Amino acid sequence: MVTLMVARQVSVGRVGAVVGRNLGALRSGASYWLVLVSGFFEPLLYLLSIGVGVGALVGRIPLGDGRVVSYAVFVAPAMLAASAMNGALAETTFNFFFKMKYAKTFEAILATPVRPIEVALGELTWAMVRSSFYTAAFLLVMAVMGLAEPWWALAAFPATMLVGVAFGAAGMAVSTFLRGWQDFDLMTAAQFSLFLFSGTFAPVGGYPPVLAVVVQVTPLYHAVELVRGLALGRVEWALAGHALYLAALAALGLWVASRRIQRVLCS
Repeated sequence: MVTLMVARQVSVGRVGAVVGRNLGALRSGASYWLVLVSGFFEPLLYLLSIGVGVGALVGRIPLGDGRVVSYAVFVAPAMLAASAMNGALAETTFNFFFKMKYAKTFEAILATPVRPIEVALGELTWAMVRSSFYTAAFLLVMAVMGLAEPWWALAAFPATMLVGVAFGAAGMAVSTFLRGWQDFDLMTAAQFSLFLFSGTFAPVGGYPPVLAVVVQVTPLYHAVELVRGLALGRVEWALAGHALYLAALAALGLWVASRRIQRVLCS
């Protein structure tokens, strides 16, 4: 019922206007293109240095279905999931916070008929554009390097979009609670911890039991498992559970972000 009421309040045209405003800012800012392109290279460098370089020392990794793959094949889907996360968070944390706190962009938008939920949806849609750019380019690299079959790489792309939506919505929600730029140190630390300890570089089964339980409730773990399963052709029911977790995170983040925008800027 709540979902239907929210859907009736949302205008696609007004959401599109928020996206169009971001597109206009992109066209007028040459430096933004450099930031956009540079964000793609971080996971790629990790893949080349750790997945390929260290992978020559590690050897092969067993999968849950009994297959044994090279370390680069094991790590590549995790870097893909991390790329989707990084692209979405970069747009919905730093940029979102600046527009809300300092540029007063959202105050100006809300002076029009656009509603807080439409601002949140527009910003999330724009974050998905950036995230999808990263993941599409990374998938192409994976296919060229022989780290994923082309058809399975295509199957993994919608999963990366779900990852971007989930982290984008969560990033917006968290950003509405931040007090200043210093708080981003905590967010960066949390993001990097997720990157290191979400089954990205080693199977979670090799972690100490307590740490393994903690890892399995984190969002990037579910993102990595979903993307890795599809990229490597491991279609199983567990993937549906990972997808539902990310969908729930996206819905919760979007709801919190829209409520916080209304409370902070419209009260």
